Amino acid sequence: MTDKSWIFKSWIFKPWVGWLRLPLIALVLTVAPSLSVRAGGEAPKLSVVSFGLFGDQGVFKREATAAAQIVADRFGSESLTVQYNSRTGGDATIETLGKSLQDAARGLDAENDVLFVILTSHGSRAGLAVRAGRLTQTLTPSDLAGMLARTGVRHKVVVISACYSGVFIPPLATPDVLVITAADAEHSSFGCEDKARWTYFGEAFFNVALRQAKSLRDAFVVASWLVQKRELGEHFEPSHPLMAGGTNVEPLLAVHP
Repeated sequence: MTDKSWIFKSWIFKPWVGWLRLPLIALVLTVAPSLSVRAGGEAPKLSVVSFGLFGDQGVFKREATAAAQIVADRFGSESLTVQYNSRTGGDATIETLGKSLQDAARGLDAENDVLFVILTSHGSRAGLAVRAGRLTQTLTPSDLAGMLARTGVRHKVVVISACYSGVFIPPLATPDVLVITAADAEHSSFGCEDKARWTYFGEAFFNVALRQAKSLRDAFVVASWLVQKRELGEHFEPSHPLMAGGTNVEPLLAVHP
């Protein structure tokens, strides 16, 4: 069971946070993390694997592609793997995800480097929907946990943009694995229109907050506030993004100027 002290729920940002507006965001974005280094003074390497799993709507392809590039630009990346599906097919399947994670891990120091995984799709309490042409699959939390464990890489970041994506936190989040989800296990997230460039969470976290934030935690704080503000403004029930685990991972990541 996940230690609840690791979970930073967006619902703590009550409407009164709106009074702070830009001063709050400015304060969050000015705090820089300390950076751990390898023996010999080298900074940890980062490999990014990003999958847009649901091919019937183009937003997931665009989000997976753009989010991966933003992460690579902000933190630096030794390798960048992006896969996505379309209405006619694609390579973003459960099997390909497992292989891509293994391939990315081969270029990393298992104890000192970081594997960064981005998944964007529709979600349910059973997991993430995979749709590639006629192929339909469900990536379950246990499936993903097994794939990540088999990489042998100790430090990992997993960002999941999908409804009910909080179901992935209990089997994944540990001090060595940081998990960020667009919603908790009981709520939908929003913005999955076919022609959209981003989901609501992807826009707030990757395209806005992470471009300026000094750390993933700072980006999450700002993105949670932005998402809740947008949802309430459009009269949606808040999705409650979550952040859990990762106390040993965060010191390994520092943004590039």
